[in-house]
Amino acid sequence: MKDNTNSIFDKSRPGRTGYTLPHLNIQPQDGLIPERFLRRTQPNLPEVSEGTVVRHFVNLSTKNHHVDKGFYPLGSCTMKYNPKVNNKIAQLPGFAELHPFQPSATAQGALRLMRELGRAFCEITGMDAITLQPAAGAHGEFTALLMMRAYHAHNGSPRKKVIIPDSAHGTNPASIIMAGYEVEQIKSNSKGLLDLDALKAAVNEDTAALMLTNPNTLGIFESGIEKIADIIHDADALLYMDGANLNALMGIARPGDMGFDAVHLNLHKTFSTPHGGGGPGSGPVAVNDKLEPFLPYPVIDVKDEGYIFDYERPLSIGRVGSFYGNFAVMVRAYTYILMMGSEGLTRASLAAIVNANYLKNKLREYFDLPYSENILHEVVFSGSRQAKKGVKTREIAKRLLDYGFHAPTVYFPLIVPEALMIEPTETETMETLDAFAQALIDIDKEIDENPEMVKSAPHTTPVRQLDEAAASRKLKLKYTKE
Repeated sequence: MKDNTNSIFDKSRPGRTGYTLPHLNIQPQDGLIPERFLRRTQPNLPEVSEGTVVRHFVNLSTKNHHVDKGFYPLGSCTMKYNPKVNNKIAQLPGFAELHPFQPSATAQGALRLMRELGRAFCEITGMDAITLQPAAGAHGEFTALLMMRAYHAHNGSPRKKVIIPDSAHGTNPASIIMAGYEVEQIKSNSKGLLDLDALKAAVNEDTAALMLTNPNTLGIFESGIEKIADIIHDADALLYMDGANLNALMGIARPGDMGFDAVHLNLHKTFSTPHGGGGPGSGPVAVNDKLEPFLPYPVIDVKDEGYIFDYERPLSIGRVGSFYGNFAVMVRAYTYILMMGSEGLTRASLAAIVNANYLKNKLREYFDLPYSENILHEVVFSGSRQAKKGVKTREIAKRLLDYGFHAPTVYFPLIVPEALMIEPTETETMETLDAFAQALIDIDKEIDENPEMVKSAPHTTPVRQLDEAAASRKLKLKYTKE
């Protein structure tokens, strides 16, 4: 199939326009624009009609896979549908036209929204206080670690190391290093859970914290979490929860009740706001009383004069962002929570768990399941059986594109060879899950009957199989007409 999109420059014709502008009364020679800012040559812009522009970008948009177009089963990153009412509310003039430098007295509605959103997150997580400043999940991790560093320093007991399991998200060790700590990794046990004996052996007076995802990246709930919390707290260390998998817990279990001291929330995952492309995102951090004094300032408080930004926090780690977080994403998350209600949030988590287990049982005959423990919201298969036949997991992922599905996460977690990590979320129907499972079953059959069909995929996409090494090392970001 030939790609007829072409570049917008290929569609350009001299003299063609798609706009009408009023006559400009100011001339460059009037001296209002400094000489150094004036162009010497006309810009090389495409000359096209308005209809051509609209059709060009609409056609481009259909070539991208997104959650409005089809199933997005990424296991490492919850990709649920974004309700359009969230966008509608975020676009209300009272929210969309606010300026971050406005006096607090003129933005009381926005401050109230953020305050109430923060309290809702504290209720969902079982924590005591929160900051909405961090701009993404990894930023939330970093912020929490800075608070933990401040906590230990304030207590006169600086620490050196933060422990993570070998199944941790890749952002965890990166955040640890950025916060000035050393990474200590411990192995998971045969059930895919944190090894308690290994944890006991690793914890000492240099341990600042343990970073743990629960349920973990295999989709398995850390059933020994209370013992884990005791081991960490007995050493006066802190327990941090990576909230990437909170979609499995809403209304069912709370990190604060499990013994966690801090948890970040991914609004662009659990709370159904836009996701991907480098933004937007939001990664609030909820903490218990122990860490509350160290929250970034300002925090939102209520005084006689109304809602305010409180900067009078002597133990605060300071700002972690230029402004108070990604407000438009917060509006969307607030809308989502109010629309769902507590019962709806619980049902969402339960449905996510049902969907993941449904796929687990539909596919376990065709793909290896390295860890057979009960799962929650996601399942991790291994393509080792298919790899022995000469077809790698990444090739299966590319073949899925020909069936109209985005690939699941592949090659993560690292403790699973040829990993296929699938999170269906609660917003997918049984018919969609059946079609996705059938696509994987059909690909497994193709591997036996026509492996080259799979190895050379994709065949129906605008861009065929790429040289991934060259694509990452030799980027061409400038259009040049040949």
